[in-house]
Amino acid sequence: MIVALSGGVGGAKLALGLSRVMPPEQLLVVCNTGDDFEHLGLCISPDLDTVMYTLAGLANPEVGWGRRDETWSFMETLAEIGGETWFRLGDRDVAVHVERTRRLRDGQSLSSVTAYLCAKLGVAPRVLPMSDDPVRTRVRTDAGWLDFQDYFVRLRCEPVTRELAFHGAESAHPQPAFIAALGDPGLQAVVICPSNPFISIEPILAVPGVREALVACSAPVIAVSPIIAGRAIKGPTAKMMTELGMDPSAGVVADRYSDFLDGYVIDHADMAEVVSIDAKVTLAQTLMTTLEDREALARTVLDAAAVLRRRR
Repeated sequence: MIVALSGGVGGAKLALGLSRVMPPEQLLVVCNTGDDFEHLGLCISPDLDTVMYTLAGLANPEVGWGRRDETWSFMETLAEIGGETWFRLGDRDVAVHVERTRRLRDGQSLSSVTAYLCAKLGVAPRVLPMSDDPVRTRVRTDAGWLDFQDYFVRLRCEPVTRELAFHGAESAHPQPAFIAALGDPGLQAVVICPSNPFISIEPILAVPGVREALVACSAPVIAVSPIIAGRAIKGPTAKMMTELGMDPSAGVVADRYSDFLDGYVIDHADMAEVVSIDAKVTLAQTLMTTLEDREALARTVLDAAAVLRRRR
C-alpha cells in the first residue's frame, strides 16, 4: 500500500501517475480539506473534487480542475439575477456539490460521501479527506484575515500573505483509516505530492496526531518538490514563501518536512541544492505536462522509496 498526501492540481497529477503504475486499489490518497467552504448554500471540497475528477478521467485538461466538457447555464442564470459569481461552478460540478450537501446534512460523514461519489465516478484508488471534522484555512494579509477562498479565488492571491491559520485543526481528529494506514506494517511508502506546503500539506499536518504518525511511520516518507528553479510548478507557492520571508527553493520546502522526511525528489534544475537537503535526494523531471510525465515521475518516486526501504 502507498499513502499519498495531496492538495489540488499538482497533487492530483502525481496521484494519477501513481494509480497508473501500481495496482490502483493499493493507493490511498488523503486530501487536504482546509480549502473546503460553503458557498451558495452548497458544501464544496475543491481538493477532494480535483483529485476525484482527475482519477476518474473527468478533469478539465486545460486548467486541471473542474469537469471537462462543462456547461455554464447555472452561472449564466445566476449572473442574470444578480447572484455571486466570483466562484464559478459548472453545471456538472454543481450536481456533485448538491448531492454532497444533501448527504452531509442527512448526517453522513465527509469520508462516506467521498467514497460514494468516487464509486459512482469509477475511481479505483481510495480517496479520503484528512479529517471528517471541519478545518478551515485562513490567511492574514495587510487587509486583515481572509477566508482561504476569498484570498485564493475572489482576490486571486493578490494580497500579501503575513500568516496562515488552520481554524478547527486543534480539535479535529484525523480520518481513522488514514492514521491506521500510517501504522500498517504493510505500508510501502508515504508520498507527499508536489502541492503547496503551506495551504495544501500543512493543513493535513496540523491535525493532531498526523505529524507524529509520520515521524513514527516504519515506511519511508518521500516528498516531491513543488518548486523548480525558484518558481512554483502551480499556484502561489513561491509568492507566499517570499512574502513569509523564505527563499522560494526546493530546499526550504524540504526543511518544512525535515522531522519525518526520508527521501526528496527535486528537478534537475535544482541540482545545486542537493548538498543542503537533509534527506536522500533523487533528481528527476518534476514538471508534469503529459500523462507520460505523470507516470514517469510516479515510477521515480516508487523506485526511490524502494531504495530507502532496502536501506532500512
